[in-house]
Amino acid sequence: MLLVPALLSYVVSLAENSSIPWSIQSVEWLRSNGLRGFVNEIENIYYTLTAPSKGGPALKHLPKQVGTAVGTGSGARTGAHHVKTTAKLPVAPHYEPPAIRPLITPALPGEGVWHAPFTGYHGPPPVLITSFRSDPAYPQMVAGVAWIDHTQTSVMLYPGSAEPAVSMPARGPEEIPTSLRYKLVAAFNSGFKLADSGGGFAYGGHTWAPLHNGQATIVRYTNGRMDVIAWPYGPTAPANVQYARQNLPLLVDNGRVNPDINNGADWGATLGNAVQVWRSSLGIDRHGNLIYAAADYQTAASLAQIMIHAGAVRAMELDINAFWPSFITYTGPGAVGAANLLPGMNRSPLRYLTPDERDFFAVYLH
Repeated sequence: MLLVPALLSYVVSLAENSSIPWSIQSVEWLRSNGLRGFVNEIENIYYTLTAPSKGGPALKHLPKQVGTAVGTGSGARTGAHHVKTTAKLPVAPHYEPPAIRPLITPALPGEGVWHAPFTGYHGPPPVLITSFRSDPAYPQMVAGVAWIDHTQTSVMLYPGSAEPAVSMPARGPEEIPTSLRYKLVAAFNSGFKLADSGGGFAYGGHTWAPLHNGQATIVRYTNGRMDVIAWPYGPTAPANVQYARQNLPLLVDNGRVNPDINNGADWGATLGNAVQVWRSSLGIDRHGNLIYAAADYQTAASLAQIMIHAGAVRAMELDINAFWPSFITYTGPGAVGAANLLPGMNRSPLRYLTPDERDFFAVYLH
């Protein structure tokens, strides 16, 4: 009889309209109903037993990524589609990041070379992607990286149907609005559940969950400028903040790894900092452009090193575990040619084109 309420709650949870398979729903239900510690311990044991061994045969080629290879300052652009945008012509020379230096020699073909997946207009590439082997001790480990040009794009945050778990009178479309897909170039995952990260959330000029000083925060100001910062403004977002999404402490600050990176308690109530698992991160380079990276079998420290090597001066961890990281690119207007940054990403590249449970970010042409 004591188990009846729990059983009813579980059945109701599984009956909800969701894109998440029942196995993940079950785990999320356990986390939300007093068994977070138990689930974390089971996951910790599982990932420890399945952690990769050092060494082994080197890869012969990198995972395939969409897009046309570009060089720094390259003027070569391709594409049959055209998008009318309000973007101004860039002031020459337009900045594009240098290729990422391979960490393992000999380098594989295309390693660290940027590709432009979106071919929907004849301007500088709004998004560039690449991949590289991130750790010589694990020669089969590949990190996917995306660079988002702040002069060509706007990044919007959308609440999901379940996260953040705050009382909002109108959560919005919970997907990429169809009216904006004509200028959509990329989309990517947000951070942990607020209950797991202890962070705050501000959206649409209103603070829905109190923000915490010192927490790593993705912030968009009302003038359109994006940043990744340690939050300094107190529990309520100031009037010039359009949105703010917090998640754990900064991984990288001033181009250096957080000195507390080995303090597992600082990295949330899920898998901490030391378990090797899928992890994702968002950072910013010294020119104000965003950098996203994700890879399997990462600790918080190794993820921080990936971000630094990719050019981030500040970076924060986003969501982790195999089911949650997503970076999706599109080859043309209307969300055509959807593709994951890495083929090992679990979710469909059509994610975010229908309502999603978690909050996420969409990248548009200006």
